[in-house]
Amino acid sequence: MPSSAQPRGTGGIKELSAPRLRAGTPERAGLDPGPLRRLVTEVRARIEGEHPWAAGAVVIAGRGPVVAVEEAMGWAVRYAAYDETTGRGVELPPDERVPVTVSTPFDLASLTKLFTAVAAVQQLERGTVGIDTRVGAYLPEFRAAAEHGITVRQLLTHTSGLRAGLPLYDCPSDLARLRMLRAEVPVTRPGTAYRYSDLNTLLLQHILERVTGRPLDVLVQDGVTRPLGMTATGFGPRPGAAATEDQRRPWAGADRGMLRGEVHDENAWALGGVAGHAGMFGTARDLAVFCRTLLAGGSYGPARILGPDFVELMLTPPGLGFMVDRPPFMGELARHGAVGHTGFTGTSLVLDPATDTFLVLLANAVHPRRRSVPDHGPRAAAATWLARAVRGSRARTLRESTGDSPRSPS
Repeated sequence: MPSSAQPRGTGGIKELSAPRLRAGTPERAGLDPGPLRRLVTEVRARIEGEHPWAAGAVVIAGRGPVVAVEEAMGWAVRYAAYDETTGRGVELPPDERVPVTVSTPFDLASLTKLFTAVAAVQQLERGTVGIDTRVGAYLPEFRAAAEHGITVRQLLTHTSGLRAGLPLYDCPSDLARLRMLRAEVPVTRPGTAYRYSDLNTLLLQHILERVTGRPLDVLVQDGVTRPLGMTATGFGPRPGAAATEDQRRPWAGADRGMLRGEVHDENAWALGGVAGHAGMFGTARDLAVFCRTLLAGGSYGPARILGPDFVELMLTPPGLGFMVDRPPFMGELARHGAVGHTGFTGTSLVLDPATDTFLVLLANAVHPRRRSVPDHGPRAAAATWLARAVRGSRARTLRESTGDSPRSPS
């Protein structure tokens, strides 16, 4: 790996400290319980209100190895269809609806990219992939990417210049999809600008499968989910998952009807359900384990998926696979190097090495139909209340250490 890509030390990442998650009180987690109650109340209000953000959701938050909040609300399945005439979902009779539980799997959508990124960084650590090596060195048949000198680093940081996506679902065959992807030319010069693109992780998938000789779902299972005990997380189909969309044209790219347990993303579906950018399902508790592992420097219990230096490499700005300090969905957590990602279906996770906190919010916000512009409001609000729970706990500790107590209003 070139010297410019070498990890710089563990910084705020804990090294080889990997206790397993356990349930506990906010106080035991070092969090102020008041803001945590507001976190749950606000998410619940957006689920149970007159114009719900999502049919159902699970939220889990904690600090260190302590889970301080784990709540399920709403419905995994609420609607039978979407009525285009009325612009509303066709609700199922109450006895046919399925409530969300803390064990409900959700379509993770673009949170899949984080697992692809970890699989890529594992290959960096093993020396089978170079971070500044050009895509053409691994995939010479991807002539457009090769000719424009796109590198692995640019794929991981969304600076390849590739556009957001391609209608692969409209191609008549797998070969036609592959030809379209191979021919895709960057729209801006690689390395000059940030442009979020599903194509980056699709190219990463092809690189990983080429250098390892194994499919992406096997790489993720063997390298991440199985060693961490994330038994409810993996590529679909996933029976019992929260329902997503009544997927029909013109608002969607395919006519598939109401989806449950089948990947929502049309390109991932067209690619057989296993794609670098989407296709995974998982539970909030499993994703909390994923967050805890990264906060602990790549280890969880006896398992190690990355070394601490390579975790730091992933999480240091601009982030490899992860977004760093993004207030639109991280709220007030986006201050000192918080990292995370969102998924189109309504999923998100944030972990903050500076405060050793994590937040996972899984929702089926596209049930019964997607919005044209995703609403990040509930995600940002939840992250803000978690940040305030950290600050509130610090203030309380300071008062107790100095013997001060809060004054009553005059």
